[in-house]
Amino acid sequence: MQSSTSTEECSAISSRGEELGQPRGLNAPRNSRWSKTKKVGGRGAGRVQAHVVVQGGAEFGSETEKYSLSGRGNGAASHNEKHGTTLLSKEDDSTKSSETMQVASKPKVCVARPRGRKARPEKKPTGSSQPLLTRNVIMPSQKQEGLEADVAGFGVETLVVADSVYNKELSWLAFNWRVLHMALDSRTPLLERLRFLAISARNLDEFFCNRVGALKRQEAAGVENLITIEPRMAWTPHQQLKHVAREVRLMVDTQIACLTDEVLPALEKKGVNLVDYDELHSHEKDLLRLYFKSSLEPILTPLAVDPGHPFPYIGNLTSSIAVVIRDPYDDAMQFAIVSVPSGLNRWKSLAFTKSDKQKRNTFVSVEQIIINNLDLLFGGMDIKSAHVFRTTRNADVARNEEEADDLLEMITDEMRELRFAPFVRLEVDCEMPLEVVHRLTVELGLSDKDDVYSICGPMALGELDSLPVKHKLNSPLVYPPWTAKTHPRLQGADIFEVIRKGDILLHHPYHSFVTSTQHFVEAAANDPKVVAIKATLYRTSNDSPIISALAKAAESGKQVAVLVELKARFDEVRNMGFAQKLEDAGCNVAYGLVGLKTHCKCIMVVRKEDERLRTYVHIGTGNYNPHTASVYTDFGLLSCDPDLGMDITDLFKYLTGYHRQVAFRKLLVAPGTMRSEFIWLIERCVPTFNLLVFLRGRQIITFKFAPQMPVLERSHYISGTASQLVNVKSSICKDREGSQCLSDMLELGTGRSPMLKGESLQASLSSVTALMTR
Repeated sequence: MQSSTSTEECSAISSRGEELGQPRGLNAPRNSRWSKTKKVGGRGAGRVQAHVVVQGGAEFGSETEKYSLSGRGNGAASHNEKHGTTLLSKEDDSTKSSETMQVASKPKVCVARPRGRKARPEKKPTGSSQPLLTRNVIMPSQKQEGLEADVAGFGVETLVVADSVYNKELSWLAFNWRVLHMALDSRTPLLERLRFLAISARNLDEFFCNRVGALKRQEAAGVENLITIEPRMAWTPHQQLKHVAREVRLMVDTQIACLTDEVLPALEKKGVNLVDYDELHSHEKDLLRLYFKSSLEPILTPLAVDPGHPFPYIGNLTSSIAVVIRDPYDDAMQFAIVSVPSGLNRWKSLAFTKSDKQKRNTFVSVEQIIINNLDLLFGGMDIKSAHVFRTTRNADVARNEEEADDLLEMITDEMRELRFAPFVRLEVDCEMPLEVVHRLTVELGLSDKDDVYSICGPMALGELDSLPVKHKLNSPLVYPPWTAKTHPRLQGADIFEVIRKGDILLHHPYHSFVTSTQHFVEAAANDPKVVAIKATLYRTSNDSPIISALAKAAESGKQVAVLVELKARFDEVRNMGFAQKLEDAGCNVAYGLVGLKTHCKCIMVVRKEDERLRTYVHIGTGNYNPHTASVYTDFGLLSCDPDLGMDITDLFKYLTGYHRQVAFRKLLVAPGTMRSEFIWLIERCVPTFNLLVFLRGRQIITFKFAPQMPVLERSHYISGTASQLVNVKSSICKDREGSQCLSDMLELGTGRSPMLKGESLQASLSSVTALMTR
């Protein structure tokens, strides 16, 4: 749902959103990085922080309070009658007094000065003044630029197809707002707020690598010249990139404001400090200089940029330092690059000895250490300025799988090409001089000013959760520790005997992955009665016990067949390593299907019992990864149902060999039968849910991505019946509330919870289990 609340406030974008701004000269004095007069997003621009609706109540929501965190206003609470939300505004920056700090004539740009800004007092909502609400509100609450404010009267086709109703890229950004709101919510523990900031930042990195990269390829290929339908229905790549840039700037400004105005000051009160180098005592600087000489200087390479030294190679999602120096010998100005090695620990603790516990949670970033010791890398030179910048490359490549002789070789070549893919984003320090920004833009081949993002705070926020903070086990800085429980039926029993007595439904992370799914595979590998194991692997951990168990099974003489999906985004190299390890152990390994990406997660175990073979299966929505299974919300099913066993057998014939299956007994498989079966199941369930509505029942359908139009049409139809349809999405969503063809019984929500994720497409309708292979 798109709220019209405070649209004018949220539509203001910093001046850096429209142009690169007017940086000061190299020797001009400047304010402290985090002084009250500093504006996020560029000089002279007002701080922008979107109103973000936060869901309150119980941890996973029952009765909910909703209020907004705002960076503007006079501190008064106002209630939006139309949308049923209460907006809590904080004090306007303009009411604060300015605090400026003069710096030395030899300027050094630093990444963050969180201590320079005093923490604003938190305004806590009072329970008596906040109405209890029962409706979910999708983030962001402000209308995204380019979208229709009012969708009433639109037909179903327009609702689910038109870019001006809900564009895929803006929808993905709306999803990331829902992740970011966990960091904006003051009720979230402080280190968890830091973690959600990092997650939202890493999501943005992947968004630029994949989705913005794809739009860049389409723009370069002239796709917009082929769009002939109504502009409201389909935006050109250039239009989408403009809207994306504006929305991302607002999101980045909000991330930085949340970090510097709220999270870091609050953490400082708890003894966790991210400090600026200039605030350190002289003896601390001396110790960091020794650390620089021993641990950093040997691996850093200063790279000159001049006619005899070409612009250096810069990797994807890496930070570098742009250095402007003056040679005292001839007074010539020179330009150089220092790349920050990606393998370095980002944060250095000021506890230089184990006994120094007082400063064990005080950290300085490695970029600041490098910047303030550049005189050791450029001996005899006058350092005029040094600023951090970060680059993002396109990770969306054009595949021609049909013509590939070897899928593994194709992916290997693709990984090599990605190292030199075009740049799609440049993040620069907001103090970086305009001439340096322009030079980097030209050298990196970025022609559009919308590709440059000015950051007035720490860069690479995705590494915030790597701060090695030491805290007590039950610290209020984090969520209470959770230990997964072994499923009651699996406690101390033979797992195959238990499965024979009845199916077992697993709900992770509440049911332990280690004592259920992982134990199932390990027991099969060690059981002499097991003759064959087949599995699909999409993503798993580096030290995966599943991989080890499958390799052990093959080495013991069992027939093991594994489909390792090499096209799993960002895990291609890891999966190629797993595939090689399994092949070396004697497993039969398939690398995926040409033209399709295999998302289904299933394991089949064939066991000899009483002179006959019995098939056991595990079907799940989550990856076979014990680490993510401890935080992601997923379902799994352990069964020896003969029909499911035959279906999985037929599925593996298709995945590893040549087989066409017209219909399955209980599985829904895409491509093939999933969409039509889903529509049939939805329609069949209408009478049942109409009856259950009197018992407060409701129909819940979970999608990771937006379903195709026919499924949405049937969802819209059911929303007009007496049933309550809850459409839960953990990513792209193309539903919009507010249309006459959508009744009030349609409720849109997010699949994200404090456990973080609702993964994949899964509908628990009747006893049918859905598998997805797309």
